[in-house]
Amino acid sequence: MNRIFGMSKAKAPKPTMEDAIASTDKRVTEVETKIKKLEGELTRYRDQLSKLRDGPGKNTVKQRALRVLQQKKMYESQRDQLMQQSFNMESTVFATENIRNTMSSVQAMQDANKAMKKQYKNIDIDKIYDIQDEMADLLEQANEVQELMGRNYSVPDDIDEQDLEAELDALGDDLDFQEEVPSYLNDALPAMPDLLPEAPEGSMQQQNPADKPAEPSRAEPALRM
Repeated sequence: MNRIFGMSKAKAPKPTMEDAIASTDKRVTEVETKIKKLEGELTRYRDQLSKLRDGPGKNTVKQRALRVLQQKKMYESQRDQLMQQSFNMESTVFATENIRNTMSSVQAMQDANKAMKKQYKNIDIDKIYDIQDEMADLLEQANEVQELMGRNYSVPDDIDEQDLEAELDALGDDLDFQEEVPSYLNDALPAMPDLLPEAPEGSMQQQNPADKPAEPSRAEPALRM
């Protein structure tokens, strides 16, 4: 059967947008190469025209330069068109990628929404409120237990606060009295000598022992037998 009808050829894959952009950029590069070649010819003709005199030879070179210039303009127009086509295709690819990313984000959000709804079906809000109230009651009971455990049994409850303040003031007076130095210790301490007054100037002259007046002799009384 295959010999009679033959085998169907495999279909070539459809070109993608990336393939079209790569092909267009390649054509742009080829056209730019031709433009540079024509620019070199125009430079050579320009040099020849500057050296030739007016006449048939100069006109011939001028006509050739005009034809090269027309070709250069045509290639430049093709290059611009190809570059614009490449830019349009790249913009289309960019927009397509944005749409694909947006669809992926929307799908992810939808899946997350379904998962959240499924989880919240297992949650009872009223039960959570009840748990919070029970926790508050338990904490309050724990505080009451701590207060009871911290009570001081040695202090009676019927003590007046004013009596405590009066006793505290009396205790302060006793402490002040104990800090005073006893009187017998003050008597035992030696008295500090007073500072001697300074002698006036001119009275510090040294006196002669001969000038010192003799003290009157005192007769010792006789001892009586």
